[in-house]
Amino acid sequence: MRLLVFCATFSALVIALPLDEGTKRSLSDDGYHPSFPEDRSIKLDSRNAQLEQTIDYWRQEARKTVDMLVKRTENRNIAKNVIFFLGDGMSIATVGMARIYAGGEEKQFAFDKFPYTGMSKTYCVDYQVPDSACTSTAYLSGVKGNYATIGVNAQVPNEDCTAELDRTTHTHSIAEWAMDAGKDAGLVTTTRVTHASPAGMYAHTASRDWESDYWIAEDGCDPNVLDDIAEQLVLGETGKRLKVILGGGRREFYGSTHIDPEYSTEKGLRLDGKDLVQTWLDFADDRENRSFVWNKQDLFNVNPQTTDRLLGLFEPSHCAYNLERVRNNMQGEPTLAEMVDKATDVLSKNEKGFFLFVEGGRIDLAHHDNWGKLALDETVEFAKAVKLAREKFSEEDTLIVVTADHSHSLSFNGYPSRTGNVFGVAGTGSDGLPYMTMSYANGLGFYDHIDTENKGRMNVTAMDTSPDFFRFPATLPVKSETHGGEDVTVYASGPWAHLFTGTYEQNTIPHMMAYASCIGDGLKACPT
Repeated sequence: MRLLVFCATFSALVIALPLDEGTKRSLSDDGYHPSFPEDRSIKLDSRNAQLEQTIDYWRQEARKTVDMLVKRTENRNIAKNVIFFLGDGMSIATVGMARIYAGGEEKQFAFDKFPYTGMSKTYCVDYQVPDSACTSTAYLSGVKGNYATIGVNAQVPNEDCTAELDRTTHTHSIAEWAMDAGKDAGLVTTTRVTHASPAGMYAHTASRDWESDYWIAEDGCDPNVLDDIAEQLVLGETGKRLKVILGGGRREFYGSTHIDPEYSTEKGLRLDGKDLVQTWLDFADDRENRSFVWNKQDLFNVNPQTTDRLLGLFEPSHCAYNLERVRNNMQGEPTLAEMVDKATDVLSKNEKGFFLFVEGGRIDLAHHDNWGKLALDETVEFAKAVKLAREKFSEEDTLIVVTADHSHSLSFNGYPSRTGNVFGVAGTGSDGLPYMTMSYANGLGFYDHIDTENKGRMNVTAMDTSPDFFRFPATLPVKSETHGGEDVTVYASGPWAHLFTGTYEQNTIPHMMAYASCIGDGLKACPT
C-alpha cells in the first residue's frame, strides 16, 4: 500500500513539473525523446553537409571501413620499441567532445585510426572507482593494488608508515623488464615526474603523496626511514637506470633554501636540504654525458647523439596547461609533442630498442576543477604527441598503445545541434533555463552555477563562458571532481596490436606489451 501511495505521489509530482516550449511533447512523442519543431538540420556550408544528406555517402563510407577491416593483417613481428601513451582521465566522453573541439564530430585523432581497440577494467583491489596510483601499478607492473599506493601489492594499505619496507610486496614495472633485456627506458609527462602515473615506472610507496620527504613528515611518518618518490627516481634501483626523464616537479628535488632557477619567489620543499638534481648529475662517470634542462630552448639545444641521459624539469610543480602557455606566451616551456620528439631521439640510439611512457596528465587535473575547455585542449595536445610518434616510427617494429587510467564524471549530454559549440547550450531544462552540453556529476562548478538570490540555476546564456578557466556546471558540490569507474578504451598499433582487443583487466596491458617485445618473465612472442 505504501509503495502504491509513493508511486502515485511521485507520478503526480512529475506531471506537475513545468515544461518549457522546447520540451513540451506532442501526442506522437514517447515522453523520453523530445521532438524539435525548429530547424536543427546542419548548415549547408558546413562539413560534408550536402553529402551527408544522401544515402550513397554513408554507404560508401561504410564500404571503405569494411574493406579496410577485411584487408587487415596481423603484425606478428617482434616489437623493438614500445611507446605507451596514457591520457590521464581521458574518458570516452572526453575523446568524443575533444574531437568536436578539434574540428568536428567526424574528426579522427591519430589513435582513432589505430587498427585495434579494446576496453580496460580500471578498479583498484579495494575501490570500485580508482585513482592514478593504483592504476599506474596495474598498467605498468601488471599487478593491481590498493587506492593511492604505487608499485606495491594489495598487502600494503594506503599511508601505512612501514608496510612498504617489506620488499616482497614490491611490484616491478615494464620499464625495468625492458632495461633488464638491454633496452633503454624513459618517461615524459605534463605533470610532476614524481606524480602518481609516472611514479608507477620506478617507485614503491604506500602513498602517492610522498613525493618528497616534506610530505612524508606531513603525514606523520619518518622520512629518515622511508625513501620519498623523488629519491627513488634518482637513487632507486629502477629510477636511476632511466635514460630520459621529462616533465615538471622541480620543487620535490631541491631543499627549502634553494631558489627556483625560473621563479625567484619559488623554493624547494625538501626538509633534508638535498639537491637531487645535482646528485643525478654527479652520478655521471667519465664516459657518460648527462644533461639537465629546465626550459624549452635548452631542451632544443640538447644533442641526442652526444647525450646519454637527459633530465628535464620545466616547472616547480606541474607543467602549464597548453592554453595557459599559449595565451601567456610562455616560450620557456615545451609542448608534450616536443618532449616526446626529443625523448625518442635520445632513446633511439640503443640498437635493442626502448620503452617510453608518455602521460598527458593535465587532462585529469583540468577535469578535477571542472575546467572542461582545458581538459579537451589537453586531449588535443596529447593526440598531437601520439601522431608525432606514430609518424616517426614504423608500425613494423614499434608498438604504440594509447589508453586512459580511469574516466571522470564528465557528461556529454542533451540534444545539441550538429556542428554546434561543444562548450555551448544543449537544450532547456524543465525549469525553463538552458543547460550546457558539457557538465559534471560533481565538483566546484556547482557553486558557479547556483543563483543564490532566486534559489535555482544560473542562466548560462547570461554568463561569460569564454574564459579558458570557466568552470562547467556540476550537480553536486565537492572540492575536487571525482573520477569515474567505467571501462576505458585501449588503442593499439604495431607488432601484436591485435592482442589489445576485447575487454580485460587493466593489469593485463603490460603483459601484452611485454609479450610483443619479448621482455619480462612472462609469455613472449619470440622463441625461448
